[in-house]
Amino acid sequence: MYDLLLKGGTVIDPAQNMRATFDVAVQDGKIAGVAANIPASEARRVIHVPGKTVTAGLIDLHTHVFDGVAANGVHPDIAGVHAGVTTVVDAGSAGCATFSAFPRHILPRCETEVIPLLHICQTGLATNPDIIAESSIDLESTLRVAREHKGLIKGIKARMVSPALEIFGMEMPRLAKRAARESGLPLMVHIGDTTKRYDPNVIRELLPLLEPGDIVTHLFTANPGGVLDANGKLVPEAKELAGRGVWLDTAHGRMNFGFNVGRRVLDQGLIPHCISTDLTIPGRLNTVHSMVEIMARFLGMGFTLEQVVAACTVNPARAIGEDGRLGSLAVGRQADISVLDVREGRWVVYDTLRDPLKIDKTVVPVLTVKRGRVFEPEWGPHPWGWEPERAG
Repeated sequence: MYDLLLKGGTVIDPAQNMRATFDVAVQDGKIAGVAANIPASEARRVIHVPGKTVTAGLIDLHTHVFDGVAANGVHPDIAGVHAGVTTVVDAGSAGCATFSAFPRHILPRCETEVIPLLHICQTGLATNPDIIAESSIDLESTLRVAREHKGLIKGIKARMVSPALEIFGMEMPRLAKRAARESGLPLMVHIGDTTKRYDPNVIRELLPLLEPGDIVTHLFTANPGGVLDANGKLVPEAKELAGRGVWLDTAHGRMNFGFNVGRRVLDQGLIPHCISTDLTIPGRLNTVHSMVEIMARFLGMGFTLEQVVAACTVNPARAIGEDGRLGSLAVGRQADISVLDVREGRWVVYDTLRDPLKIDKTVVPVLTVKRGRVFEPEWGPHPWGWEPERAG
């Protein structure tokens, strides 16, 4: 007898090259079956989802959920199971001096799975700016904390922003890369200086430092230090990133996503592997809103639904080394499932420069299954719910 049966949805699982009307059965917190016409009598609980899209649980590769420690931290469940997302990666909200709050205070108080990265700055994002002096980085303590929390910490984070680069220069990302290499972890590096103070050509020194498995986040940033030069052309070092195994993530955020930049990057053949929110409290209120709205932005930019689903399921699962457990509806995987409503209509969304994009499809969460448990979405980030602003 199955614990749960989702009946009649359109299953999209790029990890298995699957798109079909199937039922999904769950037992003991794992995917137990994906097939047509599984009898309802074989399940203790049946939820009918005809006309809905059923995917592996969405994974948001870049969030900030250090709730109560970092000022901008969103509660994990607001970003997660109550928003159609089963797993969130906290992209370096904590450093070696603050990380212990994650296992003590954050993880025991949420249903969403949180996978944290460790900031190269001791205090992480509890201070703003993060790196303010040479003492902001303690390499030995960073390595120690990464060892003590081996298996929980899935990467090291560095932010290519001022004043860190004015204090350390390129020694800052080199130290972060050393910490990642010695810890056996990938490096996620934030590109784009929101203060607009450093030489935009620093990107050409940064990118050669990255190795297979590392992650570039904010691929579509319009700030100095992105992958486009002053003429809107990809810098040579960016063109080869994907070919040598570096993951590319878009991470919208409050100040690091431009539609025009994205079009130029895409037109020159650099395609992101992952899409994410960079969700914070002010970002949710003013710019980012939700993972499902980020999905709608990419549908509006010409991505197929399969491409969008891959970018927030199997690809981020691979990027964090959890693709044997997450990112697919294959039998035996953890029962993380997102049920979504892909709606047609007329809406308008905005990038961080307030440039508009009119879209004719949007995505709304219907329910979330995490390790076999069912969660319903909350009202949504807008006063009217989950859909973006209606186009005039």
